[in-house]
Amino acid sequence: MPSSRPDLVVVGASFAGAACAIAAAQRGLHVCVLERKRDPGEKLHTTGIIVKEAAEQTLLERLPPALTRRIGQVRLYAPSLKQVALAAPGYYFLTTDTPGVMRWLATQMREHGVDLRLGQAFTGCQRDGGGWRIDGLGATGYLVGADGARSRVARACGLGQVRQFLYGIEYEFPGAMLGEPDALHCFISKRYAPGYIGWIAQNPTGIQAGLALRHDPARARLPDIDSFLLRVGLAGGLPRHLRPGPTRAGLIPCSGPVPDLARDRAILVGDAAGVVSPVTAGGIHSAWEHGWAVGRAIAAHLRDGGPPPEQVAIAAAPRFRFKRALRWAYDRIQFDWPFDLLLHSPPLRWAAERVYFHKRAS
Repeated sequence: MPSSRPDLVVVGASFAGAACAIAAAQRGLHVCVLERKRDPGEKLHTTGIIVKEAAEQTLLERLPPALTRRIGQVRLYAPSLKQVALAAPGYYFLTTDTPGVMRWLATQMREHGVDLRLGQAFTGCQRDGGGWRIDGLGATGYLVGADGARSRVARACGLGQVRQFLYGIEYEFPGAMLGEPDALHCFISKRYAPGYIGWIAQNPTGIQAGLALRHDPARARLPDIDSFLLRVGLAGGLPRHLRPGPTRAGLIPCSGPVPDLARDRAILVGDAAGVVSPVTAGGIHSAWEHGWAVGRAIAAHLRDGGPPPEQVAIAAAPRFRFKRALRWAYDRIQFDWPFDLLLHSPPLRWAAERVYFHKRAS
């Protein structure tokens, strides 16, 4: 690393952290990224599913084609396993070779001049005049926490913390092929996925199948993904007798942006800031846009005397008002029978299209 003090230290090298770092580095800032993993593609929590907006309107449009697979349809399954096909003209998702994507992001950061320090964890910090002193690193002008739902940066800097979560588990089945590989298969079930859904999708390297539920610390339970897949596998086109390979698991924020996400030259982005859809748990697009806005704002402030980036970070965080309302309702009135009864009805299709295809307010 150059001997000069970095203008910005970002903790976490996933989508939000990479976006923030690259945006700031493009404007000429000296940026250092700390990532505790030695391999950015290991021990992942994200499903890696990218929506059309992120695939076309961000740096992710440059992803190598071999790392993505285009999916143009959603198949939504009621608890009875009755299904309805949903699609929107021109809309699609990209499933990904997610470990490959994370390694590609690391390469992009380095190509943009970011000092990426793999295998170096954030352990603490102290206020240092007009910035922060990072344990084991030194002083910096700005500190950005992109370090996940249990952010150490948030705790160390006295910022807001995520309090409401889903808990998800996802299996990878390398080399396997779905019976209907061109759809994202989504399953509603209060028994297996209270507060959320299960899913099966084809990606460039095999099949990914996951299950998430509302996390209650007082009565914590793990998603029973094995029983779930026995129940829905045939309907979703999952081949029999598969053995899972890599497994992902972790907490997913579901209550919208945290209060006090930026103060005194410390800013949270991505999962650390709660910038995740409360309904779909999709966070890549919103995390990228928020991280990018913060990186640009820090550069504009330091280079051009622009407004305080803390204000920009708070204003740029999506409010998810419609989705937060749906989250509140889903937590309190989720029953299986309305989905079985109304699966093919216009009101349910309308709601599903707003959720899956961005035909909705933010």
